[in-house]
Amino acid sequence: MSPADSVSSANVAAEGVEVATLAGGCFWCLEAVFNRMCGVKSVESGYTGGHMRDPSYEDVCTGETAHAEAVRIRFDSRATTFRELLEVFFAIHDPTTPNRQGNDVGTQYRSAIFFHSEAQKRIAEEVIDRLASGGVFSAPIVTEVVPAEKFWPAEADHENYFDRNPRQPYCTYVVRPKVEKFVHHFSDRLKRA
Repeated sequence: MSPADSVSSANVAAEGVEVATLAGGCFWCLEAVFNRMCGVKSVESGYTGGHMRDPSYEDVCTGETAHAEAVRIRFDSRATTFRELLEVFFAIHDPTTPNRQGNDVGTQYRSAIFFHSEAQKRIAEEVIDRLASGGVFSAPIVTEVVPAEKFWPAEADHENYFDRNPRQPYCTYVVRPKVEKFVHHFSDRLKRA
C-alpha cells in the first residue's frame, strides 16, 4: 500500500477519517449507493487486486489483469462505522456468485473486501460469519477478505456515473434498483439535504 492509499492513524484519531475499499460488481452501483450514505465523505471508483500497473477500463474488462472494479470510500468513523458500511454492502449485491453480479460476468465483478487494518479484517470476518450462520443467503458467501493493495482510480467518465447518466439503460435497470433498495431499507442512514 502506498502512502497515497493509506490514512495515518494520527489522521483517523484527529479527524475520524477512515478508508474502506469494497468490490461487489460494477463500481457504478456501489458508488451511487455509498455517495448517499450518511458519514461518507467521498467515493472513488477504480481498480484493485490485480497485477497490471495503471490499468484502463478496457484492460480490466478483458479479465486478464485480475483487477476488481472497486470503490474507495473515505468515511467519518464518528458518523458511520465500517460495520455499517458492510451491512449496506451485503444488502445491495449478491456475495454468493463467484466472479459475477447478475449479467456482469468476470473476475472484475467479484465480491471482495480489501481491508486496511486488522480491525477491518476482523469486522469483515465477523459480519460474514453472522450472515452465514443466520442463513441470510441461500448459498455460501464467496466474498474475498484480502489486504488492500494499490488502488488505481478509474477514468473520469466513470465518476458519479449514475448521477450524470440516470436514464442510461444500465443505470435504469441495474443501478437504480440498488439505490432504491438502499433508500428503502436504510432510510435512517441517508444523507440529509
